[in-house]
Amino acid sequence: MNDEQWNALYPISTPVVAYSGVRPEDPLAVAVRKRQADGRFVGEADANLCRALTTVTRTPAWSLGYGDPVVSVEGCTGGIHLTHIDVIVEAPSKVAVARG
Repeated sequence: MNDEQWNALYPISTPVVAYSGVRPEDPLAVAVRKRQADGRFVGEADANLCRALTTVTRTPAWSLGYGDPVVSVEGCTGGIHLTHIDVIVEAPSKVAVARG
C-alpha cells in the first residue's frame, strides 16, 4: 500500500499497533525468541527487537525520497514503514450487529 492509498483509508488518530524494530514473524525475531527459550543470554537490545506499541497515528502517511511509505505514531519519533503498522479493527458493537 502506498501513502495515498493509506491516507484514503485511515485518518490521523487511527488506532494501530506499530513495530518500530522488526515484526514478530521476522526470522530475526523468531531466532531471538528461540535463544530466549533455550535459556541463552539475550541482551536488552534483543529483548526490545520487536516491541509492539499500541497507539494512534499522528500524521498522514508520506513517501520517503526513495519511495517507501511511512507514518508517524504517538510514542515514536520519525516515521514507521507501513509494513510495520497494523490497523486495529474494532469489533462491531452489539447495537450495530442487532440493527444489522
